[in-house]
Amino acid sequence: MKEKIIALIENALEIPAGSITEDTMIADVEQWDSLAHVMIIGELEEKLGIAIPLEDAVELTGMRELLEKCGVM
Repeated sequence: MKEKIIALIENALEIPAGSITEDTMIADVEQWDSLAHVMIIGELEEKLGIAIPLEDAVELTGMRELLEKCGVM
């Protein structure tokens, strides 16, 4: 599941596969702005059935946290 989540994010951000790891910080990815963040949260729910509450989503700073909220870490 972790790989599916990372692939979904890379696809949403239109960046090469392998660009995102569990150690990636959101601020370090130029394409990952606030609009992209909202889009990613929506895609996770729509395509993978993973719902992250908005109050949790806005506080995420890195992939490790996001994966924890998705229940895969």
